[in-house]
Amino acid sequence: MNSHRLNRRRFLGTSGRMTAALATGTGWLASWAAQAQGANNKVVLALIGAGGRAAAHASGMSKLPGVEFKYVCDVWTERGGGIVNELAATQGRAPRRISNMRVAFEDPDVNAVVIATPEHWHALATVWACQAGKDVYVEKNPSMSVWEGRKMIEAARKYGRIVQVGFQNRSGPYAATARDYIASGKLGRIVHVKVYNLLDGARWEPVPDAPAPAGLDWDAWLGPAPEVPYNPGRHRDWHPYWAYKGGTLADDASHQLDLARMALGDPGHPKSVLCVGGNHAFQSQREVPEFQCITYDYGDFTMTCESGNATGYMRKFPGEVRYGDKWPHWPTSATRIEIYGTKALMYLGRHGCGWQVVVEGGKILDQDKGYFPDKWHQPNFIDCVRSRKEPNAEIAKAHPSACLVHLANTSYRVGKRQLDFDATTERFTNSGDANALLRPAYRKQYRIPEVV
Repeated sequence: MNSHRLNRRRFLGTSGRMTAALATGTGWLASWAAQAQGANNKVVLALIGAGGRAAAHASGMSKLPGVEFKYVCDVWTERGGGIVNELAATQGRAPRRISNMRVAFEDPDVNAVVIATPEHWHALATVWACQAGKDVYVEKNPSMSVWEGRKMIEAARKYGRIVQVGFQNRSGPYAATARDYIASGKLGRIVHVKVYNLLDGARWEPVPDAPAPAGLDWDAWLGPAPEVPYNPGRHRDWHPYWAYKGGTLADDASHQLDLARMALGDPGHPKSVLCVGGNHAFQSQREVPEFQCITYDYGDFTMTCESGNATGYMRKFPGEVRYGDKWPHWPTSATRIEIYGTKALMYLGRHGCGWQVVVEGGKILDQDKGYFPDKWHQPNFIDCVRSRKEPNAEIAKAHPSACLVHLANTSYRVGKRQLDFDATTERFTNSGDANALLRPAYRKQYRIPEVV
């Protein structure tokens, strides 16, 4: 990752063709993209990051017609063996194991990449892929900061790339029917939205630094993040560190925040945000707090989000809800959304749960059961790679949802202050300290340029 350089001549050639395509119209661009995919319309992919969620994406996409994974990339050679073996069985030939994503970016056979690295790598890997002429499926939360998300959008536009975010609820039919139901006015005027992300957890304990395990390129794993000695805690559980992730809020609540935005018709940025909380449950010393309570002011309605890792009696939607016909017990559903209208209340569940509209006494007025949406979200990406149509979770749609995580974490990090946000400039208007967190401080060799 850190030693290989993108071939300048090949990069400039790709960049020039894409610039010409944008200048001469979408018809030429579609024709160029179709030729690049080949006469048989085959889509060749590379998997960047080989953890559990990455393996699930590769497993699902590899079973779609005309899809093949040529590479599985991970900076640790101990990861990825299982999915390599599965892909070999599915495809009839094994993908090549690599540790440097640039190898896949430089391969003209590769049409697109699936990025499922730790979160601090998402934006830079996406920008690099776009610059190399590759389409991108990038896991949630797509960015680590407001500025990163904007650069991802700029890269997608400049190089004419499809960038789909792993907010898979956007491909679920239940999400579309919830949006249409609210738009019809049957809930009345929306006055408040509650987003829940109340998960199980345990006390975080620091562990000492140690020698890096064999086969791990620790410098490449750190990538844009500050240089620190190898630490098994950081490596195996990076969620509690601001340098690598936005915590539970980014890991899970981002799904609910995005689904809520979609159901509400995709409002833009909120006018202000306030995040309070702390390490209340286990009194640990972790950087990202154990519990957060957030209020977003949208002007004509408010939205709150409660997120944490201390409520073991709350549960995510189980398999019989995600993949079957069973409804959850809403009050103890850890990842539910409640949308309050002047006429009725909608319970909305992510990842296949669906929605129910209730009134006094719990009477159900309407409902639509869901199913886990990977079955639609993954094919949507592949279809858009071929057709050049906008995907369901296109990066510009996902960016405001990702920013809800960033705005909340920024409020917490500057002293649990209420921050006013200018949606046009994407800057805070009442805190220089908050604006300083809009853009991470990258290491020189892993830096997103000002002009992508």
